[in-house]
Amino acid sequence: MRNLRLMMKEQTPLYIFVAVLFLVGVVFGALIVSALTMDQQQELGDYLGNFFVTVDQQGLPGAEESFWNIAALHLKWVGLIWILGLSVIGLPGILILDFLKGVLIGFTVGCLVSQYSWHGLLFALVSVAPHNLVLIPVLLVTSAAAIAFSLLMIRSRVLGRTRTPITRPFAMYTLLSFAMAVLILGVASFETWVTPVMMRWVTPMLL
Repeated sequence: MRNLRLMMKEQTPLYIFVAVLFLVGVVFGALIVSALTMDQQQELGDYLGNFFVTVDQQGLPGAEESFWNIAALHLKWVGLIWILGLSVIGLPGILILDFLKGVLIGFTVGCLVSQYSWHGLLFALVSVAPHNLVLIPVLLVTSAAAIAFSLLMIRSRVLGRTRTPITRPFAMYTLLSFAMAVLILGVASFETWVTPVMMRWVTPMLL
C-alpha cells in the first residue's frame, strides 16, 4: 500500500496533464452545442422532451438491469485504458479517451443548459455531476498510471535506456487499476439507485 501511494505521488504531473486534457474536452464539448444548426437543436430538444416525459411517467429501467449495464460501461472504459497502457502504441489512445470523456460531459451539460437554462443546469447537477465527481478522478488516476507504465515500456523496451524489470511496476499498475474498478462498482450503485430518484425530483420542472 505504501508503494502504491508513492507511485501515485510520483505521477502527480501526469494527473495534472490528464486533468487539463479532460477540461479542454469539456470546453470543446460545450462549444459543439453552440455550433449546432437550428434544426439539430430542435431535434435535440424534441429528444430531451420525450426523455423527460418518459422519466416522469414511467421512471427508468429496473435497478438490477441498470446496475449491470452501467457497471459494464464504466468497467469497459477502465479496462480499455488498462489495456492501452500495456502497449507502446496505446499511449495516444489513452489521451483520446480522456479528451472524449470530457467532450461527452461538456456536450451533455451544454445541451441541457442551452435547452432549459438554469432548470437544465439543475438537472445536470443531480444527474451528471454526483457520480462523475468520483468517476472522473477514477478515470484520470487510471489514465495517469497507464501513461506512466506505457512510458516505462517505451524507455525500457523501445529506447533501451533502462533495464529496469517491469514485473513490479506491472503489478502495481494492475493493482491500482483493480482498485479503481472496485470504486467503479460503487459509482454504478449510486448511479443506479440514487441518481434516478434525484432525476425524478427535478424532471417536473422541465416539462
